[in-house]
Amino acid sequence: MAKEFALKDQDHESSLIARRVHISAFIIFLLIIMIISRIFYLTVLQHDHYSTLSQSNRVKITPIPPIRGLIYSRDGVILAENKPTFSLGVVPEQIDDLDETIEQLQEIVSIEESDIERFKKAVKKKRRFENIPLRLNLNKEEVALFAVNRHRFPGVDVVAGLNRYYPLGEKLVHTIGYVARIDDDVKRLDESNYSGTTHIGKLGIEKSYESLLHGDVGHQQVEVNAQGRVIRVLDRTAPKPGENIHLTIDLSLQQIAIDALENRRGAIVAMDPRNGDVLTFVSSPGYDPNKFVNGIDSKSYNLLLASKDKPLINRVIQGKYPPGSTVKPFMGLIGLENGVRVNSDESWCPGWFSLKGHEHRYRDWKKQGHGHTDLHKAIMQSCDVYFYTLAYELGIDRIYEGMSRFGFGQITGIDIGGEKKALMPSREWKRKAIGQAWYPGETLILGIGQGYALATPLQLAKATATLANKGHIIRPRLVSSTSNSITNEVNALPNQSESKITLSNSVYWDDVITSMKDVVHGIGGTAWRSGLNAEYNFAGKTGTAQVIGIAQDKEYKKEEIAEEFQDHALFIAFAPVEAPRIAIAIIVENGGGGSKTAAPIARKMFDHFMNNRDLISKG
Repeated sequence: MAKEFALKDQDHESSLIARRVHISAFIIFLLIIMIISRIFYLTVLQHDHYSTLSQSNRVKITPIPPIRGLIYSRDGVILAENKPTFSLGVVPEQIDDLDETIEQLQEIVSIEESDIERFKKAVKKKRRFENIPLRLNLNKEEVALFAVNRHRFPGVDVVAGLNRYYPLGEKLVHTIGYVARIDDDVKRLDESNYSGTTHIGKLGIEKSYESLLHGDVGHQQVEVNAQGRVIRVLDRTAPKPGENIHLTIDLSLQQIAIDALENRRGAIVAMDPRNGDVLTFVSSPGYDPNKFVNGIDSKSYNLLLASKDKPLINRVIQGKYPPGSTVKPFMGLIGLENGVRVNSDESWCPGWFSLKGHEHRYRDWKKQGHGHTDLHKAIMQSCDVYFYTLAYELGIDRIYEGMSRFGFGQITGIDIGGEKKALMPSREWKRKAIGQAWYPGETLILGIGQGYALATPLQLAKATATLANKGHIIRPRLVSSTSNSITNEVNALPNQSESKITLSNSVYWDDVITSMKDVVHGIGGTAWRSGLNAEYNFAGKTGTAQVIGIAQDKEYKKEEIAEEFQDHALFIAFAPVEAPRIAIAIIVENGGGGSKTAAPIARKMFDHFMNNRDLISKG
């Protein structure tokens, strides 16, 4: 009998289907609950958050850069301005073939390879609907020529803007400095305030007073579409323009100094000893700052770097020179104050000096010597032997202490950056820097401003002003006031008074100043020719600083020495002696003697100043 098998179990299948339906319904119910919960979370609990995100996608805040403040001289001449400029702007998305368009543009407008390279780099970083400059600083002829051909170039247009411009070019570049495109400066900036700003001060006043000159950024709210294109402006907060800066520089006196220097390498700085106002600030040679504003080409920059004249160095605050005989008035004061000398004490000058037990002769500039010499004669005729003897008796420690009081080896504190300290050596300095003890012979040559001693022209000017003030120290400054760009309200800056050098006997000041007066007005003074027929009294001291040493048995013959190894010419002076209003320090590199080269420059400047001093003071 065959075995029977059940082909279908309807009860089991019905039960299985029912379970699956229930499970599916439960899962669907859970999913619906989850979706409803998510919708509730997004639309109710997170409404504010996503509403803000949606608004941010629709509304953008864009910066409006401020207009940079202007820079003026003390007599109201503009030295740094924002000049209207035109550039050739391109919107890439409106152009089918960029390369072909650029080639056609080159037929009517000069476009260099460097312009094309900069443009292509910018295209990669920006959106294609943004206007990107192809060529900067179009001249009037180029603007007119493009306007005639404008119909041929859809997506290309002339864009107006402002460009920093320095009307006097190289004449004040080391004072004002320049602005250039922001690069690594971003690390030291307040990014929020520099949004939209493309340039920043790099040197000089432009850098030191950047926070005042820049101003405060403005903003505008704009509505944009999904691609980020601006549809309309919703709200606008205007930027605050930068403050205007008013310098202490007198342009007429600056020009006199530049002309007198005759393009030679050197530096001239003049300041008002009453308040520290720097009247001239000349570092020669200079260079054109306008080439740096939008980026100087590599060829021109390399020429500046390779130049033997080193035009990029600010000699006034960075040039370090042996001060030579210009230190002698200060050495005289130190000798009087320390009781090593009185004004009438005499030294015998046979034309040389030797340390006891040594054969080496430290020579005087005058081969036959000066004979019996007191302090007055020593300063007036610049007797080296007198100051060899004085330096030896003072010793290095008292010399260092005394010269430091006049600011040698220290920064002056002027209101631009980059200033060098130069060097006033001491025992401790030599031990640390060279690892050697100090020798007596080094003290001797320090007494005439040679050896390790180095000073900047500004340090010499400040020390000279201190001497003219009989010890009252004033910090030099280049900015006298600021003014509001909108209201023109002037804000005068206070004088930077520092301290006072007090001597045990105030007569010492008069002793030294009288000697300096006779340098230029006395018969036999080293600069007596510069004082001839002057209608005012001025005091000065010549200096001649050796660049290379001369052997004991050799004579210095200028014609046999290459120019770069010839002596530097120096001169410090102030006028008028009775009530000083101007102090000057002059250095002419490889210019020979200070009496022949540097002192005549001072006379030209003094003549101009004394004839126009009321105008200069009011400037």
